[in-house]
Amino acid sequence: MIFSMTGYGKGSTVKNNFSAEVEIKSVNSRFLEIFLKLPPLLSNREYEMREILKSKIKRGKINVTVQLIRNGNNDLAMVNETKLKNYISLIERIKKTTGIKEEIKLEHILNNRDIISSFDIYLSETEFNLVKKALKSAVDELLKMRKDEGKELAKDLIKRIKTIERRIVLIEKEFKKSVNSYFKKLKERIKKLTGEAELDEQRLNLELAAIADKADITEECVRLKSHLKFFINSMNKQAEPGRKLNFLCQELNRETNTISSKSISTTLTHNAVLIKEEIEKIREQIQNIE
Repeated sequence: MIFSMTGYGKGSTVKNNFSAEVEIKSVNSRFLEIFLKLPPLLSNREYEMREILKSKIKRGKINVTVQLIRNGNNDLAMVNETKLKNYISLIERIKKTTGIKEEIKLEHILNNRDIISSFDIYLSETEFNLVKKALKSAVDELLKMRKDEGKELAKDLIKRIKTIERRIVLIEKEFKKSVNSYFKKLKERIKKLTGEAELDEQRLNLELAAIADKADITEECVRLKSHLKFFINSMNKQAEPGRKLNFLCQELNRETNTISSKSISTTLTHNAVLIKEEIEKIREQIQNIE
């Protein structure tokens, strides 16, 4: 089963006066890239959160935003009113003593970080468990979306694989039909070029047969069908098949190029071009497969 690398998930938990909300967005990437936007309270818990994500997601660019609310305050910072009053009183005494007439401004107050209360500003183990629960819920929703989109991708890929298989059948039929005609055309051309010169008919036929044999695409068609079969099997059974499917696309393209280079008819060339178009569309799709 294949999973898309694009998805979205949201999870939240609430208990008593504390709530945690986690939002996850995922897009395609060659590797697993995790970007966390955490409130200061979770800075020492980043490693644990990364490990949870790594255990469930194998590939993609993951952006995680966490918001915590306690007692209706989403930044979990509180003003220590006692310290604030004392600080303002101190400024007033300084003004009176020095004769300064300047009014007290907000920036003067904010310069003193001590008035922002840090008491009770910590994350208990119970609260962190709520954060982890919200994170896991968001990841589960993300994975469900990635799985659902993966199913749609699989349907499209299988449809394109079937189209390529039909084109291969047409190419094989066209080659069998046109190889004798190709042989005869070569023979007629040589006779025209040599004019009245006496030719060893048996030797000529052998040489022309060798030339015609170089145009044989049977092996390429067999390998193409084998790659397509392996492609379907990898989609259904391989864990994290994205990289393997990308490699198989390269091999499919290689065999198709060889068929095109050996082409002995416009119909054969046309079908090879159509196969390459389907391969390119498949390649675009699998860039988003985990």
